[in-house]
Amino acid sequence: MIRFVPAIFVLTAMSISAQAAEPLAVRIDRMIEAKARSENVPLAPPTDDAEFLRRASLDFAGKIPTAAAVRQFVADPDPQKRMLLIDRLLGAPEYATRMADAFNVMLMERLGEHPDWTKYLQASFAKNKPWDRMAREILRADSKDTANRGAAFFLAKRLDHYGQNPVDYSGLTRDVGRLFLGKNFQCCECHDHLFVDDYKQQHFQGLQAFFKNAALVNLAKLQVGEKPLGEKTSFASVFTKVAMSTGPALPGMMMLEIPKFAKGMEYAEPPDRKTGSPGVPKFSTLAALSEQLPRAENKDFARNMANRLWAALMGRGIVQPLDLHHSKNLGSHPELLGLLAKEFTEHQFDVKWLLSELARTKTYQRSSQWPAGKEPPDPRLFALALERRLSAEQLLQSTAIATAALPKTVEALRPKFIKAFANQAREPEDEIAPSLRAALFILHDESMLALVKPAPGNLVDRLSKLPNERIAEELYLAILTRRPSSDEAATVAKVLAKEPTKKAEAIGKLAWALMASMEFAVNH
Repeated sequence: MIRFVPAIFVLTAMSISAQAAEPLAVRIDRMIEAKARSENVPLAPPTDDAEFLRRASLDFAGKIPTAAAVRQFVADPDPQKRMLLIDRLLGAPEYATRMADAFNVMLMERLGEHPDWTKYLQASFAKNKPWDRMAREILRADSKDTANRGAAFFLAKRLDHYGQNPVDYSGLTRDVGRLFLGKNFQCCECHDHLFVDDYKQQHFQGLQAFFKNAALVNLAKLQVGEKPLGEKTSFASVFTKVAMSTGPALPGMMMLEIPKFAKGMEYAEPPDRKTGSPGVPKFSTLAALSEQLPRAENKDFARNMANRLWAALMGRGIVQPLDLHHSKNLGSHPELLGLLAKEFTEHQFDVKWLLSELARTKTYQRSSQWPAGKEPPDPRLFALALERRLSAEQLLQSTAIATAALPKTVEALRPKFIKAFANQAREPEDEIAPSLRAALFILHDESMLALVKPAPGNLVDRLSKLPNERIAEELYLAILTRRPSSDEAATVAKVLAKEPTKKAEAIGKLAWALMASMEFAVNH
């Protein structure tokens, strides 16, 4: 018997199939544009080539382009040059270094550094290792996994303690919830959250049960050990006083049963005092966490990283704050975040692929400028590009590019830049936050000031040999990745004419002023 399918169903199916076949970038723009239209908000035009080059270079190489690169890119008539640039940047060695810096800041929040951790991150991004696999290695902290030993730093550093202070298991629990699930359960340790109905004390205690028997063995060697977990965690709300208990459990997932072993049979590999091995319990809660949390079925895991990668390129999350996902904070574009998480999961948590799709959108490539005198749109609409602070690492590398500093000088400046421009430990670096500390560094640090003094081959030396009428353009291209306005060029000419016998010194002062500006310190 032949059955006829109504045409409306055929057309609907074809429409859904066609949309799914479209590049993700196209679907993203459609959703952003539809939301802006519904709010009757116009969209900013595409940014110019110079601004796009600077933006993409900072995001994927961690530094500004050279003046020569700016000229070449702007002059290139190829209509596909932006797409080609994205591919080139994502395929360059600097991509892995940039991602290692970005994920170090995101995951460690300036708690510390370790060479093996840096090496692990760089190698992982160089291989384009999927995010779920990286998360599994980070949460497992397996000291026997020599190829990925550096991954253990995330837990090892948080299991460290200072003096007589106890290990901050509460902070570790909070950080895993925030950074891997996008949910901050900090206020749920002693009771259900007072303002977020979705966050329960059970969530905090169930998550902490994965870590309560973990301990730091050796920070230098990044050794984390576990003792067998034999019983559930008992807890009670400070308000209700009702006694409860839980085994290891992720929010919204089944509680793990704690297996019972005969005394002396708890370890698959017993501890060895001679070698310092902490042993391996038959029931490893860290192993269980590393298998359960970074799963495709765990929607929180995919949504969290999709939102964080969006924020990294667009200036804020669809859900903001980044660690407050819940049913009353679905974000500015819930359907878009759902799409990003779905596509991210279906593409095996490929970070480079998702970043590539985001960079190809009109949304990413919009101008950051809005007509003077007009109220800028709500930043949640992403109707124009949002300015983003540069990390200490981006500022250092960009300063080096602008001034043509030697590599050994850059390496010596690194700890100073971290101290001056990074946030305090555990403070997310997701807002523009000028500080007195940074201002004093720029004003008075001798090694910083030395960068704008003439030295063979550096910026000031090179510009000192040019005619005065060419200096303004070279300065602005080298430092701000754009040509100066007529007023800016006139100011440069005036400064140079004021003391003609001190040309190099005048150029150094101008270069310092541009690098000290807010324009240099943010990504447009």
